[in-house]
Amino acid sequence: MEAAEFRRRGKEMVDYIADYLENIEKRQVYPDVEPGYLRSLIPEEAPEEPESYEDVVKDIERVIMPGVTHWHSPYFYAYFPTANSFPAMLADMLCGAIGCIGFSWAASPACTELETVMLDWLGKMLKLPDDFLAGTEGRGGGVIQGTASEASLMALLAARSRVIKLIQADQPDRSETDIISKLLAYSSDQAHSSVERAGMIAGVRMKKISTDSKFAVRGDTLQRALQEDRSAGLIPFYFCATLGTTPSCAFDRITELGPICRAENIWMHIDAAYAGSAFICPEFRPLLNGIEFADSFNFNPHKWLLINFDCSTMWVKNRSDIIGAFKIEPLYLKHDHQESGLVTDYRHWQIPLGRRFRSLKMWFVFRMYGLKGLQAYIRKHVGLAKEFECLVRADQRFEICADVVLGLVCFRLKGSNELTETLLKRINSARKIHLVPCQLAGKFVLRFAICARTIQSRHVHEAWCHISQLASELLQELPH
Repeated sequence: MEAAEFRRRGKEMVDYIADYLENIEKRQVYPDVEPGYLRSLIPEEAPEEPESYEDVVKDIERVIMPGVTHWHSPYFYAYFPTANSFPAMLADMLCGAIGCIGFSWAASPACTELETVMLDWLGKMLKLPDDFLAGTEGRGGGVIQGTASEASLMALLAARSRVIKLIQADQPDRSETDIISKLLAYSSDQAHSSVERAGMIAGVRMKKISTDSKFAVRGDTLQRALQEDRSAGLIPFYFCATLGTTPSCAFDRITELGPICRAENIWMHIDAAYAGSAFICPEFRPLLNGIEFADSFNFNPHKWLLINFDCSTMWVKNRSDIIGAFKIEPLYLKHDHQESGLVTDYRHWQIPLGRRFRSLKMWFVFRMYGLKGLQAYIRKHVGLAKEFECLVRADQRFEICADVVLGLVCFRLKGSNELTETLLKRINSARKIHLVPCQLAGKFVLRFAICARTIQSRHVHEAWCHISQLASELLQELPH
């Protein structure tokens, strides 16, 4: 394909994408296929001779779309949102065209420098303490990771490196193996599974701290655990607090937890993967109070800030903690400016070496929506969640199972877990809307997350009518 054809095909693809998104609600939100459906639709081997672009495009509807879960449908209420906007898609096209692998400043200066500035822009939108901003002289700074899972792992590895260095400075004869065998990290029992997985990858024990009636970790609970574990000869070194848990969007009390972590010299990482986007709104910013005690903070603009996947933003108070943990300098990656203090090489901040020019998406979206446009988007979703909450509360057959703070509503049919499980099976089998469940205090609970950029009040009401109708049919079948 040469440039002339690319111009033509590119316009056609933009039209296809625009048509897809404009008409997405006409598609069945959840696919009706069985595992292995795709293999029989395409050849066993790649073609030896080139095929035409027309043949490839024809196969999108025949092969791909039947197996797509339409995450951007206004009838998709599962998991949490994944962001989507036209400015971000255009920026992704430019990123693909530039095609740089920005592992160092020299590999593409604009790739590194725009990322540093965009993380400062976003940090200021969130009103993060200045400690987290790079500025021109700051010790902290931000980086784009692929996912919050990577950010949690990076924070844990940096914390592990820091505590080992501190202990060996005091006890030079103590081996790294011995220290690691005694290390203990903590998280909420509501934390995302990726936090526990980070512990497995890092080779350190992870202890789950029990939560209160609001599914939040409190300071006194963590303090008791620390005392018990230190008495047992263990070395507490890391706590991952969650703001906006996956099951119920609960918020650990970081104003209580932060001072404890600081006093005990424990690295506090804050995972706000979903909820973090809301902190750009002044009315939700108090949920982040206590951030001044954190060593690192992360959230996913690719969930709720109109920036397409992948874009997970992470800030650290002292970048030398994270860089020092992973710095390896082969000759072929060195460049003249790396020791100048004016640039950072982001390969030291992440697990992979290579990285895409992801900050272009932030730059396009921030400029084309503005802070006010982004705030309006968040508020619209929160308002729709409150609408759905009111519909649930007005029906005596259902109960709300957790505080509705942002865009997630947790609810269930009153009665046995089996009743709500059956309702969920019927909802997802009908394929008009898509939901996933969670477990809260031993109860099987349905999660209704406001997700799509194009969702309107009518979609929420249609979803509730559908759920209510299926519940009526289910309850009528029960023996009286």
